[in-house]
Amino acid sequence: MTKKTLDPLDLFDVRGLLDEQERLVQESVGRMVDEKVIPIIAKAFAEHRFPRELVRELGSLGLLGSSLEGYGCAGMNAVSSGLICQELERGDSAMRSFVSVQSSLCMYPIHAFGSETQKQRYLPSMARGETIGCFGLTEPHGGSDPANMKTHARRRGGDWVINGSKMWITNAPIADVCIAWAMTDEGVRGFLVDKGTRGFSAAEIHDKFSLRASATGALYFDEVVVPEENRLPGAAGLKGPLSCLTQARYGIAWGAIGAAQACLAQLIEYTKTRVLFGRPLAATQLIQVRLAEMARQITSAQLLALQLGRLKDRGELSPVQVSLAKWNNVRAALDIARDCRDMLGGSGISVEYAPIRHMLNLESVVTYEGTESIHQLSVGRELTGLSAF
Repeated sequence: MTKKTLDPLDLFDVRGLLDEQERLVQESVGRMVDEKVIPIIAKAFAEHRFPRELVRELGSLGLLGSSLEGYGCAGMNAVSSGLICQELERGDSAMRSFVSVQSSLCMYPIHAFGSETQKQRYLPSMARGETIGCFGLTEPHGGSDPANMKTHARRRGGDWVINGSKMWITNAPIADVCIAWAMTDEGVRGFLVDKGTRGFSAAEIHDKFSLRASATGALYFDEVVVPEENRLPGAAGLKGPLSCLTQARYGIAWGAIGAAQACLAQLIEYTKTRVLFGRPLAATQLIQVRLAEMARQITSAQLLALQLGRLKDRGELSPVQVSLAKWNNVRAALDIARDCRDMLGGSGISVEYAPIRHMLNLESVVTYEGTESIHQLSVGRELTGLSAF
């Protein structure tokens, strides 16, 4: 029997468990990342610039709102949408973050909770990348407690008047429309606020040391008047925004795998060619043990994500399962990126090598969309039936 050569980034042949359409999606997105993202992303990261020139291409490939049906969306299955995130984050977390926000946090709530008029108005142009969205939930003092929402909206005749602010909002400086969540006398409600609406403004956050290739900002609402027809009619209470976060966290669980794979791939090549004390680094036991540990963590994350996707496609997904996957996979990717940075020695702090960029990005990914502790407590509550929040 001829020994099969294993893919070092896919030791359990997870790709072999995909159907033809899923493999095609992964290959096409992977090719785009190799040809369009990787050649420019280190420079974009160094310059603190989001590569907006790639947005239309993301739309042309059907990557925006990929799992939604109708309205110009591709209608892919959950595993395909996860693979999209994995390949994009192999390039950079900023690319996956943009698609996650556009798809899961903006297009999804319009599709799930919006009126037919709202869907027709926004979704087709968002799917093409012509209209960019942002998700206004996080507040300066809110963080892990979205119920502690200070932004409020009050009725005034047939309109709503919104006051408040949001912080750490991906896409805020470049967004054409904001999905803004505000407290009302009837509980939390969602509103579509268009760029240019009087009293609504966005300010870019500068000097970040993480997600530097992502456009991040703060949102301000000063007596912002929006008509009743801009309220998402199907969204009532925190269940609306939290369901959006579940969609985004699902993508993150896949995306982190791509970041880890990018780091491991570069380390394998580097340790084979770096010669110290008369032999390649890769020929030493210490290096091989560390590389093997990375492969173990990546393989576990791949299998977990695939099962998560199959559950989602069957309509059997639980938010707790998403919490476990996000927690496990991002932690694994961050540990791998940190170890790869260390193994590169002095070169590890250069943007010429991917691990420092992925490591810095993952410091944000491990925090946003629910911190690691929040996900641990979600799993703990499921195990015990008791809330420790």
